[in-house]
Amino acid sequence: MPQKTVLITGCSSGIGLKTAKLFQEKGWNVAATMRTPSKEKFPDTEKNVLILELDVTKPETIKTAIDATIKKFGRIDVIVNNAGYAVTGPFELASEEQIQRQFDTNVYGPMRVIQAILPHFREKKSGTIINISSMGGRMTFPLYSLYHSTKWAIEGFTEGLQYELEEFGITLKLIEPESIRTDFYTRSADKIDGKKLGPYKNFYEGTMQQIMTSGQYGLKPKKVAQVIFKAATSRSKKFRYQVGFRSFALLFLKRILPHRLYYIMVRDAMVIRKNKKT
Repeated sequence: MPQKTVLITGCSSGIGLKTAKLFQEKGWNVAATMRTPSKEKFPDTEKNVLILELDVTKPETIKTAIDATIKKFGRIDVIVNNAGYAVTGPFELASEEQIQRQFDTNVYGPMRVIQAILPHFREKKSGTIINISSMGGRMTFPLYSLYHSTKWAIEGFTEGLQYELEEFGITLKLIEPESIRTDFYTRSADKIDGKKLGPYKNFYEGTMQQIMTSGQYGLKPKKVAQVIFKAATSRSKKFRYQVGFRSFALLFLKRILPHRLYYIMVRDAMVIRKNKKT
């Protein structure tokens, strides 16, 4: 059996970087893609790793990366759509550019990658597409309305796409991690300008502090990478892979509790107002 190949987006840090290294350690060929390629992440001695530029908002880089991977390794067996980030803050204050970029990266980006790889997968009558969602793809937290809307979109898109691709031997899977200890909450986040918060200031500052504290106790990216590898190598028809106890627990509670009760539970745990009189 030929050596298998995976192409992963967003490999510069966090989940993407850990996933690329895990697949490499397991003997796979790895196309580690990122907006700004850096060989510092993968030493030149790792001959089965191909570092490529791929910006999911730029279709030409997607095609070039896929073509280069097939030319180098002869095939692609698994695509991991990991690239993404979050706009955080009150929706009213988000700019048009922030809204468009959030969807362009988190929703249209994976769609572009999938559309570009499908001819290859159909031709060889096999392939696995793994989309990195979140427990936030089926539940919500305050100040993440834009991010949640993109993950809910990915959940519906991935679920619906199964019907079209099953006859071609193409498998789709969703990964739903809880909060992760990465730069997702810091460098990778796009925060609303604090000078524009106005009436949302007290709500934002207290609640965001609570969210940041929660993120400090999140899972390590390696744990998510291990689940991604499991999904990629499993022969089962399992569709959703939840990662972390909080993901299991919160999604279970959301399923069994009335909406209002669940909303109050999350609100009381996450919404902190620095000045409650305001």
